[in-house]
Amino acid sequence: MHPPAPRLLALENLAVVEYAAFLAAAPFLAFHRDGDDHHVLVLPGFTASDRSTQPLRAVLARRGYQVHGWKLGPNVGPHPHILQGLQERLASLRQQQRARISLIGWSLGGIYARELARANPAAIRQVITLGSPFRFRAGDRGAASGLYDAVGPNADPFPGRMTGEHLRPPLPVPSTSIYSRTDGVVRWHACIDSAGPERENVEVIGTHNGLGVNIAALVAISDRLAQPDGEWTPFRAPLALRHLYPRPASWSRAGEAHQVA
Repeated sequence: MHPPAPRLLALENLAVVEYAAFLAAAPFLAFHRDGDDHHVLVLPGFTASDRSTQPLRAVLARRGYQVHGWKLGPNVGPHPHILQGLQERLASLRQQQRARISLIGWSLGGIYARELARANPAAIRQVITLGSPFRFRAGDRGAASGLYDAVGPNADPFPGRMTGEHLRPPLPVPSTSIYSRTDGVVRWHACIDSAGPERENVEVIGTHNGLGVNIAALVAISDRLAQPDGEWTPFRAPLALRHLYPRPASWSRAGEAHQVA
């Protein structure tokens, strides 16, 4: 799988427009408090830190959730200190509240979230990913792959990812994969899940770097978090906002993404 077309990478500059729209809409997004006070852990993308997820966390906190950053500094790849820190962060939050925790991961952070859920299914309520290329395998490339080669670990520390995602057991917790076909950093094909019980794909219109402040993504995230634990149902866009959600794709053929030029 090759990186997205250069024109899509150029469109990533429009993330500033998404951020401006978010600032205008944030008071309305946070107006209705529907949260049940459960813990939500938000994991940043590659090279990003908690600062990148602060706007999203602020909105969710005002909606009634206990929202947390990962407190591990810049995300420079799944090095041992990152993986140990994630396990310790999860254990610490579980000690504070016995209820299961929702995980939100942006890009590489979403890969961490899915692997955390595989390793700790009893602790995780659901996983929501934002432009996360969890179908990437050795040889696949994105726009930031060169930098990842320089600062990331030499080998993928998650053994299961050596097997294609379509050949692995389904994620043991409900999952929502939010993606955009105009993603300029990773191919959207790498960010979608197979159709099945308690897993879904939600397509939005926007950039990779703007997904954390994308209004459609925030509405979907809020809707997913508001579900009672153990009562998962697929996302249905509000009638007034359905124009923001194209009909989503789903993974249907083994190896399909690797046929993408």
